[in-house]
Amino acid sequence: HNQHLTKAFDRLMMQSALHTIRRHATAISRGNNALKTLSTFCNQSTQLRGLSTQTDDTFYSDGSLLGDLCPQKLVVKNEPLDALRAPREPSRTSLLMELTDRVGELHDVLKFFWKYDANITRIESRPSKLGKFDFFVDLEGSVGDENVDLVLANLKEFGVQKLLILDHKEVDWFPRHISELDLIANNTLDAGSDLEADHPGFHDPAYRQRRETLAKLSLSHKWNEPIPSVEFTQEEIHCWTAVWDKMEPMLEKYACKEYLQALDLMKKHCDYNRDTIPQQKDISNFLKSRTSFRMRPVAGLLSSRNFLNGLAFRTFFCTQYIRHHSSPLYTPEPDICHELLGHAPMFANRDFCDFSQEIGLASLGASDEEIDKLARCYWFSVEFGLCRDGDNDQIKAYGAGLLSSFGELEYACGELNDGVEIPKIEPWDPYRASMQDFPITTYQPLYFLADSLQDAKIKMREYCEDLKRPFFAQYNFQTQTAFIDRPVKRRDITAV
Repeated sequence: HNQHLTKAFDRLMMQSALHTIRRHATAISRGNNALKTLSTFCNQSTQLRGLSTQTDDTFYSDGSLLGDLCPQKLVVKNEPLDALRAPREPSRTSLLMELTDRVGELHDVLKFFWKYDANITRIESRPSKLGKFDFFVDLEGSVGDENVDLVLANLKEFGVQKLLILDHKEVDWFPRHISELDLIANNTLDAGSDLEADHPGFHDPAYRQRRETLAKLSLSHKWNEPIPSVEFTQEEIHCWTAVWDKMEPMLEKYACKEYLQALDLMKKHCDYNRDTIPQQKDISNFLKSRTSFRMRPVAGLLSSRNFLNGLAFRTFFCTQYIRHHSSPLYTPEPDICHELLGHAPMFANRDFCDFSQEIGLASLGASDEEIDKLARCYWFSVEFGLCRDGDNDQIKAYGAGLLSSFGELEYACGELNDGVEIPKIEPWDPYRASMQDFPITTYQPLYFLADSLQDAKIKMREYCEDLKRPFFAQYNFQTQTAFIDRPVKRRDITAV
């Protein structure tokens, strides 16, 4: 049965792909409108990714067709595509069909979808009863659309006995386009200037006023605007210098090679040095040119759901304030030393970016339970992950919580002095990490060690595929949209 399903579906998708290519290739010579048409096809080609119909390099990993014809920034009506607002969500229809287990049965049914240009986004099967199988099919369009109605009419005429139109599953709100990050970026758990009583800057009114000024800059930022530059004070620069001077020799000794390579590049291109705090705008532009990742200023901490949702769009929510100058080597919260020294260089590595985005895509529409599991995976990898050095098999750090903390970096990777409790190190296992609790105010008693960043990414992808997800999401680089493979109804955003 599975062989028949695979062969029939592959044949149909190959026919559909060739049909679409011929149809859109004709339009390429029609002036500016060709770009609109090609952009539409790029979105469709994303859905074909991973199928055995891909027999050559025509379909690239970002969903584009023939890279020179689908540049990263398409131009529509002389306007960059990433300056446009979110596209309207496509309507979807979910069907349940019962078919007999007969050779050619599935092929005979699927040909109606191809004939009437009904784009299938998902198909699953499961045994129903003796000699019968249920097929769940999602397609673009709604009942009332001519092509959808023709498909339904032909399926009934063909003799499909059980043919049901299913209701849409309701899920927690999630962004569908990068512009919708504007709707969650300001939902901070604290307001940037709100400090706990034990914060070193709690009794410093000037510091609190500075935090409030920086928070307002972040709160007014929009997704398609340049990140505003910040004129840092001498006090803030001195604080940065103290952290840089303490961390630089430690990073040379204990950071993974991917981090060190990226840091060298950022010294050249982003003004990373001990005497200047780099600007998020310069870092974001550099990362976009290398890995299509970007920084997004934020006033304070976000919920796990909102923060992880940003990663799905290759966006890292980044604070703009710095720790109090009285304690330059201590901070009770993430600040720009943590963000820019710990996180930012790793986003210049494509494997690490893909790894982070896997977690983000899995978070879209996920249940609260699954969000908690993904947040633990993020903590034990992106924040406190270790990996082996491929050259000498030494243990190195790639997690930002380690790369921005001189004490814990040496604790996790260095030679321990007598009397210091040895941390436990286990092989990287997302299934284990997702169930592991962790402290936030002390050194970690447990770290996870990946063989490489590639190994970490592959295992995380396998874990995400096994999650109980309401849909499977992919990111379309051209439209900056999350494509989902089945129709769902988003709950009201006020519940987020």
